[in-house]
Amino acid sequence: MIKMTTFANRRNYLLKKIGPLGALILPAAPELLRNGDAHHAYRQHSDFYYLTGFEEPEAVMVLLPKRKEGEYVLFNRVRDRSREIWDGPRAGQDGARKTYKADQAFPIDELNARLPELLHGRDVIHYTLGIHPAFDNVLIQALNSARSRIRGGVNAPTAFVDLSSSIHEMRLLKSAEEIAIMQKAIDITGLGHVAAMTACKPGMHEYELEAAFLYECQKRGARFCAYTPIVGAGKNTCVLHYVANNAPIHDGDLILIDAGCELNNYASDITRTFPANGQFSKEQRAIYELVLKAQLAAIKVIKPGVSYQKPQEIIVKVITQGLIDLGILKGQRDKLIKDKAYFPFYMHRSGHWLGIDVHDVGHYSIDEKWRTFEPGMVLTVEPGIYISADIKGVHQRWHNIGVRIEDDVLVTKKGCDVLSHAIPKSVADIEKLMRG
Repeated sequence: MIKMTTFANRRNYLLKKIGPLGALILPAAPELLRNGDAHHAYRQHSDFYYLTGFEEPEAVMVLLPKRKEGEYVLFNRVRDRSREIWDGPRAGQDGARKTYKADQAFPIDELNARLPELLHGRDVIHYTLGIHPAFDNVLIQALNSARSRIRGGVNAPTAFVDLSSSIHEMRLLKSAEEIAIMQKAIDITGLGHVAAMTACKPGMHEYELEAAFLYECQKRGARFCAYTPIVGAGKNTCVLHYVANNAPIHDGDLILIDAGCELNNYASDITRTFPANGQFSKEQRAIYELVLKAQLAAIKVIKPGVSYQKPQEIIVKVITQGLIDLGILKGQRDKLIKDKAYFPFYMHRSGHWLGIDVHDVGHYSIDEKWRTFEPGMVLTVEPGIYISADIKGVHQRWHNIGVRIEDDVLVTKKGCDVLSHAIPKSVADIEKLMRG
């Protein structure tokens, strides 16, 4: 768990950054209906959680630098015994102050009345428009109310500043506390992948492997996935975001599982590919080892000062040359790369940032130049090759071979650590595991 002092330190950093006349406003995520009157499981907005640790809906955080009555104001639900019987306990205003360290806490129903007053004397509102359309209207009404008192000598904000870049650059660099949580999530995810591999037998359905993965994660306290698991067999390995997970598994199929649990709101993201019958065919093994070669080469170059684009460039070179060596592509490597001849087989990028969101926040380029790695960044490295049966000119022995190998990597002061290194991924280790 993240300590409450950590959330306070993050808020204090932003209080200094937005200046003495600024105001930062951030609403909690709304509850979402699934169907009828049934809701999806609630998940707090990532930025809101990052700054507050507060996981209830119907809440708004307001940061007001240099405010005498308190710089951190939280609006949240009141304690209500009748609702708590149905939905569980609430923090209430006392809990907001004592547990979550708000300087002041008010009932959420008082937001419309109190917000205009809180904006008095402020010149800029740090808030991201367009993310919460309903709250956009609440905030604009409060701003108009504050501005209506200008003739009485009260100053009101005259500008909005998108707050996402400030918070998101903070989130990009992980602390030791965050890395420890992510490591635990990754370790649990690894046990889920191993369980799916060892359970796999031809004749099962994809959802049975999904269930084996989920069981291992949930029994260790990771109740939710960071994203919908991808469990594809055979031709479904060539569908990048396949989530139906309901097809039968045949002897000779490859299985691609892209799944990661979420723990204390932090994500993991791992992909492993393995043979349904426990033994790679000659063609499956050739493609698998090519993808693994590309991944290992990409990971090797990750260190501070190296361009984010460098792993992608290496992956493209290794995959293109490998496809030439296998006779799947024909021509000179550099010309094929220039023409993107690899694209029908490898059509995505090398990876993405990882953190509270599975596709975590933070810029990939600065001033139209790829940014360089810094210690504390966590990213995925996930090359793949997908040879669907509808790619023309490819011999059928390669058809429906889809391979992706994905690991979670921490940039360190001297290089990088593969946080998911313990999860089997060599051909020998996977086949040994599946033999039991």
